[in-house]
Amino acid sequence: MQFDDDAGLDTSEVQDVRGSRIPGGRATVGGGVAGLIALLLGLFFGVGPDQLGLSSRDEEPDASASSLAQVQQTCRTGRDANTKDDCRIVAVVNSVQDFWAQEFERRGGTYTRSPTVFFSDRVGTACGTATSAVGPFYCPGDRKVYLDLGFFEELRTKFGSSGGPFAQAYVVAHEYGHHVQDLTGTLDRSQDGRTGANSNAVRVELQADCYAGVWAHHATTTKDESTGRPLITGLTEADIRDGTDAAAAVGDDRIQERFQGRVTPESWTHGSAAQRQQWFRQGYRTGDMGRCDTFS
Repeated sequence: MQFDDDAGLDTSEVQDVRGSRIPGGRATVGGGVAGLIALLLGLFFGVGPDQLGLSSRDEEPDASASSLAQVQQTCRTGRDANTKDDCRIVAVVNSVQDFWAQEFERRGGTYTRSPTVFFSDRVGTACGTATSAVGPFYCPGDRKVYLDLGFFEELRTKFGSSGGPFAQAYVVAHEYGHHVQDLTGTLDRSQDGRTGANSNAVRVELQADCYAGVWAHHATTTKDESTGRPLITGLTEADIRDGTDAAAAVGDDRIQERFQGRVTPESWTHGSAAQRQQWFRQGYRTGDMGRCDTFS
């Protein structure tokens, strides 16, 4: 994945609170992989902790601790995105949101931009307090995407993904798929409390995978507002394979087999490895969000 060296990055779409302290209270779950195993994918690549009854309402987001200077000073252009991990995520956020803003406009709607929050260890959100153990997530309460960048190393070393820059891009695009669902009213369908291979929770996650693929289809043609040229100038089939490999690595069956030694489809919340790959590929192949109807 390659970015236009001369394109400007919009760091206003990222809030960097890494290293800040959350005021007193309790965290959602314990840190590390143990917390993730205990959740059994309840929040992995999903939406905010309040939907699982895991929120800590005695803590509020600590906006005063925000430290935007690091990202603002180091992530200025596409050249920075080509050389620095956090700047690459800024560029992906810009590209994903540029696409959805243009797609909503084309369809006669209005897209509301959503910031990504970089955090470390734990973070306060409108959906409660979460730790890094829950993985990346979208909070409908404040319409923000939350991401601990250390997750990407765990995706490779603990979950068996091949890794690579586009694996990271897939994660970000999936979370913005939830934001699109929030704006269109689809996200509410995941909140009936049911799990299982045919549950609405799984269908919502698979649709977010499909939406990530739709963005990938258009990534090299979506024009950056500052230059009038695409921010992403190169995307190879090897990049797409990294994305589908990441999707498979976080399939319910793959993670259950790895961490509990057996597969229990009745507890699925995100879909199997094959399903996640299939729906990402569906979005990438068609480039049409209308072909992402996982509910039919």
